[in-house]
Amino acid sequence: MRAWFAIFVFVFSPVLCMALHNESVEAMARQADAAKLRDQPVLYAKIAESQLKAADEFYNAGKYEEARNALADVIKYSGKSSDAAIRSGKKLKETEIVLRKIADKLRDIKRSVEFDEQAPVQDAIDHLEQYRTQLLSHMFGKGAK
Repeated sequence: MRAWFAIFVFVFSPVLCMALHNESVEAMARQADAAKLRDQPVLYAKIAESQLKAADEFYNAGKYEEARNALADVIKYSGKSSDAAIRSGKKLKETEIVLRKIADKLRDIKRSVEFDEQAPVQDAIDHLEQYRTQLLSHMFGKGAK
């Protein structure tokens, strides 16, 4: 009986952990959505960082579909962070720094994954660079404060 329980726990613990992680991301997203605009850049950036860590772990475990889903969240929440920073005019520099660090980590991940998995990672890098460019243009471009 204990052997079956151990097998059950071993087989379903990754599924349970993934479900808990998804619930955590959803809870953080609800919190960020409900926050004041000036607080949203930091909250969305934290979600993007969390999903970056998850993507890295999924790639290391060979779970490519889950990794690509986490990458999609990295793109989504990085964009929301950038947008909130630009709309509020707050946390622009901090948001740009976080997005640069995420892009740097994605470059490291890209070097470590199989060739077929490099394109989705590069796509995420490209999105983050666009968000960074928008932030930098808002901070230093024509008409910047």
